Amino acid sequence: MADLPYFNPDLDGDHVPAPVGVMRSLVGSVDGLLISSPEYARGVAGVLKNALDWLVGSHEFPDKPVALINTSPRATHALAALTLTLETMSARIARDACVALPLLGRACDEHGIVADPALAEPLRSAMKDFASFIRTAQVDAS
Repeated sequence: MADLPYFNPDLDGDHVPAPVGVMRSLVGSVDGLLISSPEYARGVAGVLKNALDWLVGSHEFPDKPVALINTSPRATHALAALTLTLETMSARIARDACVALPLLGRACDEHGIVADPALAEPLRSAMKDFASFIRTAQVDAS
């Protein structure tokens, strides 16, 4: 995402900047997107919003299954804004697969999350729900 230029609708045509084309291709090649974004100034971090802006006019994103991970249960503004943006972009949000993990103030990496049942179990359950949602979306699309 760091390589993406700032969104400019004048550049969003048949020949987009190379990093945009790469991102769109990656998004098109996956069955679903798992998004976790910090809340910054009560909203979505600018780098994520910029990436989403580049996907708005693409054919790769509409109807893409999406699950959200919120790592701070008190960070509700970004989650609400992100959900609204994704709904506007025609994402298929897997609501049962969205999860809030209380990581605020905790210094734990992926190993610490896996080792803590209070974190690992909700995350594992959400990922199972997301996989099921994706399978259902694939059946619906065919």
